[in-house]
Amino acid sequence: MTWLRNALWRVFPTFVIAMVVFIAGFFFGSQSRVGFAQDWTEMPEYAREAFESFWQAFNLIEDEYIDDVPIETLVDGAISGMVDSLGDEFSSYMDPELFPLLNQDLEGEIVGIGVVIRTNDDNEVEVVGLIEGGPAERAGVLPGDVFVEVDGRDMTGLSQAELATYVRGPEGSSVNIVFQREGELVEFDIVRERIIIPNVESEVVDGDLGYVRLNNFSPDARVELEDAIDALNPDELSGLIIDLRGNPGGLLTSAIDVASLLIPEGTVLIEDFGDREERLNARGDAVDYDLPIVVLVDETSASASELVAGAWQDYDLVTIMGEGTFGKGTVQTWYPLVNGGGVRVTIARWLTPNRHWIHEKGIIPDIEVIWNPMNAEEQADDLQLRSAIAFLRGEELPQPEVEPTSPATP
Repeated sequence: MTWLRNALWRVFPTFVIAMVVFIAGFFFGSQSRVGFAQDWTEMPEYAREAFESFWQAFNLIEDEYIDDVPIETLVDGAISGMVDSLGDEFSSYMDPELFPLLNQDLEGEIVGIGVVIRTNDDNEVEVVGLIEGGPAERAGVLPGDVFVEVDGRDMTGLSQAELATYVRGPEGSSVNIVFQREGELVEFDIVRERIIIPNVESEVVDGDLGYVRLNNFSPDARVELEDAIDALNPDELSGLIIDLRGNPGGLLTSAIDVASLLIPEGTVLIEDFGDREERLNARGDAVDYDLPIVVLVDETSASASELVAGAWQDYDLVTIMGEGTFGKGTVQTWYPLVNGGGVRVTIARWLTPNRHWIHEKGIIPDIEVIWNPMNAEEQADDLQLRSAIAFLRGEELPQPEVEPTSPATP
């Protein structure tokens, strides 16, 4: 039903949780601030004495360290260390190489080879999924292949984001990649292509029920979602299923837009900045579909997905079905730096309209349906989707045909 689900979400459930932390943290929040106060580039007077030891360490390295180290490397390390000291998993630094990739991913397209990756237990980056028909699949790359070299550069110890900067490149250019496969090295020359990531997928299921899946809260998510529902002829449907499973989040503004699709007026969420609160309201352009609506969620529905599901649940507009969501109740904003990098900072907690803070708790479904398939047979039997169909039909919920296999403890 969806390339993304086939590639990843249900085949590698333990990896998905880790990946959601990465993606949701990177993308959820208001859009990147393009400007900043002028004095942010100057040291405040009250910090001058405290930073004397920092400059002492910098000058020691410059004068005494055995090798020459680019100043940019020291600056990147200093910024990373400062942000890491916050102890906040969702605040982070992106260097000038990585930061430009942020907007590319939010736009729903990338130029690359078409693989889904994870960091395995040996701290290696391996392929766990292939985009159907993509360059990597055509070249012969297989799930389980571990990155060894990219254009002659050793990939040992690199993060997924760092590796992505070397794998991606101009459309039509070739990248040489050496993988380790079952103890042997295999080498591929792969031509990079522009890969469009489908953000909305829709179809009519079980005769007259609409099914729409939203994969990311991109800038155009509201328009895409509404257009997809309209294309299903909602006047001829007896129910609607909106699938937010595996949706890691996206832009805060997009989440407000999507929530406003069903909320005619009132608060969508409350932002708690510590010293003040701000209520963000519906846009006032809701659509009355006059249909019973089920929203599917799972443990990989995070951030903006939780915001939307929580708001619709508070207003009793939908029936939430599936598993408890990820539980990310904070808001981040990206601030570009003068070096071309960017810093993401947690600026607020967010609450549902009824003032629920879902952080580390998640959205609790109205109807819980646990489903953790670990192989193709179990994956093909989408128990949660079948349960949504049965609920909309007023029928007894189905039981799993195959007993789910518990994921291994990482």
